[in-house]
Amino acid sequence: MSSPIVFIDGDQGTTGLQIHERLRNRTDLILLTLAAADRKDPRRRAEAINACDIAVLCLPDAAARESVAAIVNPDVRVIDASSAHRTHPDWTYGFPEMAPEQAARIANAHRVTNPGCYPTGAIGLLRPLMQAGLIPADYPISIHAVSGYSGRGRAGVEEYEGEGAVNAPSFQVYGLGLGHKHTPEIQQHAGLAQRPIFLPALGAYRQGIVLTIPLELRLLAPNVDGAALHACLAAHYANADHVRVLTPHEAHDVKHLDPQVLNGTNDMQLGVFINAEHGQVLLSAVFDNLGKGASGAAVQNLNLMLARKSNEM
Repeated sequence: MSSPIVFIDGDQGTTGLQIHERLRNRTDLILLTLAAADRKDPRRRAEAINACDIAVLCLPDAAARESVAAIVNPDVRVIDASSAHRTHPDWTYGFPEMAPEQAARIANAHRVTNPGCYPTGAIGLLRPLMQAGLIPADYPISIHAVSGYSGRGRAGVEEYEGEGAVNAPSFQVYGLGLGHKHTPEIQQHAGLAQRPIFLPALGAYRQGIVLTIPLELRLLAPNVDGAALHACLAAHYANADHVRVLTPHEAHDVKHLDPQVLNGTNDMQLGVFINAEHGQVLLSAVFDNLGKGASGAAVQNLNLMLARKSNEM
């Protein structure tokens, strides 16, 4: 039985480099990449993508669409790490823990779109609560998130690690026009009836995300409190390997959230922080924007797809 061929198209960006690092010592697959001279050659890229079993696209949106359009081999399966297909109805959303049947969908899919880093945290928190009816679909959701500068890709790394790094800001809030490209993805996959307010920021550290969503209990059903929200999330992720919900005792003892605590992993930690006196709850997600938010998630999806192929042989 021959080993499956995995082609990384765009292995020199922040996500592609980390995927390559996670896969390079694997003996259960053949890793295919292009030499520097061939990376921008459409003919060589088309040859490579049609010769592989699974292609992992780590490209800008337009280039990702071009790579998909170049596929003529019907057996080629794709994981797209760009945002080009995240709301496309013909692509399977690559968040295995999102729903009980999602991992099986990914395993059997021909086209998988990797979630965005910020949406991973927002959807991870909101979708189970929306599905359970604990948060109304039209609740005015507000999301704030801070990421390490690698979230901007090579441009962010250059700004903070290049020659002009001494002038890089220690903190910057962006997306002030409230038109960030992740917002439609969050709305669609979290099941929101209304567009959420999403305000991202970058900190002067390389990687890691803290994402928070505040809730007013007075705007929820009378029987919904912080304990009910926690119980729903805990039940949803009870058997998840890579998502963990803090216990109420753990959340009570937390004094701050460190965005870097899960760096280098494919794990995500969710929390429910309750102020019963004021009727307010804060939902939180902590994870590595290059791990569960990008390369880790891509490899997790790849493993699901490879497992199906192995079972077929």
